[in-house]
Amino acid sequence: MSKCEQCIVRQFSSIKALNKEQLVQMANCKTSYTIKKGESIFEEGETLNGVYCIKDGVCKLSKLSQNGKDQIIKLGKPGELLGQRSMISDESANLSATALEDMEVCFVPKNEILQFFNQNNDFSMNVMRTICGDLKEADEHMVDMAQKTVKQRLAEVLIYLEESFGKNEDGSIRIQLSREELAGMIGTATESCIRLLSEMNKTKVIEIQGKKIFLKDKKALQKIS
Repeated sequence: MSKCEQCIVRQFSSIKALNKEQLVQMANCKTSYTIKKGESIFEEGETLNGVYCIKDGVCKLSKLSQNGKDQIIKLGKPGELLGQRSMISDESANLSATALEDMEVCFVPKNEILQFFNQNNDFSMNVMRTICGDLKEADEHMVDMAQKTVKQRLAEVLIYLEESFGKNEDGSIRIQLSREELAGMIGTATESCIRLLSEMNKTKVIEIQGKKIFLKDKKALQKIS
């Protein structure tokens, strides 16, 4: 069993506020899972009896719209906790979490987390700050959807993907989203997303090689966004 106190990713979440004794307690009650690319961590509407900590890999957090389209709200990366808001509000999950690549996640039962919440003020404040940050992001996303064009939103998302998840050795964006997933992030039809990518490719702002995307002129992209 891996030890929570030796886990590097804990530094990137609310867990960093837990003391050694609490981390040992967490290690004794957590369950580790390997989630394959495309598999679900949890579904929208599911009752979550704890939180998931992403140890490795990236997932998409999405909501099914009325027309059956998958609207991607955000991407989760190593160190992030999933399900904090559902745990505190005592409601079912309002988003689905699906692996975009092979992942390692740890599940910590609700009772244990709430115990830390009551024992450790720094931990509870960190959780609340994270939730407030998510709400701020949701507000900004809503304003973007209302006020920015699809092209502006696509440019913004491409910059976000490179800055948040880095590049491969060849310089392409590390996270490879399908055209459908990209369209789901910017709230448009897949055909519109493909057309805009093709347009950006022609003007040499980006370069497309199969599924790979290279940001060739980041300043031009920033200007568009």
